[in-house]
Amino acid sequence: WLIYSKFKATYDGNHDTFRVEFLVAPAALLAFLVNHDFTPLEILWTFSIYLEAVAILPQLFLVSKTGEAEAITSHYLFALGLYRALYLGNWLWRYHAEGFCDLIAVVAGLVQTVLYCDFFYLYITKGDPRRGGSLGGSWVPKRLHRMVVCP
Repeated sequence: WLIYSKFKATYDGNHDTFRVEFLVAPAALLAFLVNHDFTPLEILWTFSIYLEAVAILPQLFLVSKTGEAEAITSHYLFALGLYRALYLGNWLWRYHAEGFCDLIAVVAGLVQTVLYCDFFYLYITKGDPRRGGSLGGSWVPKRLHRMVVCP
């Protein structure tokens, strides 16, 4: 709602063609099929975990499509990815120290971290967009890009 009202000037509808239903529907279906306990609250929690794993894809597609990102956007994406990568260390520690492993959260976190890997590579090799570097490019396979982006 805020993107269409308060922050309308910052929204670029020409480049924002990502079809979010390709994220929401599979996450919802997977939450019904793979969860710890088939209760409404558990299904909603599982849905949020699955959706969080892929929620960054619209931003990454936008960066890929435009071929560039503002410095603040690229730093924000890098910080989000670093946060998720550090979370993997937390899970390893918890497994080692407490013997606890939540397979749903770990697999979703691994998927999310893998999605960030190409962005990490571009962030590190292309440098700061303010200094002439640009983030984006062709990290998204063409077939996947055509499938989830409106023509």
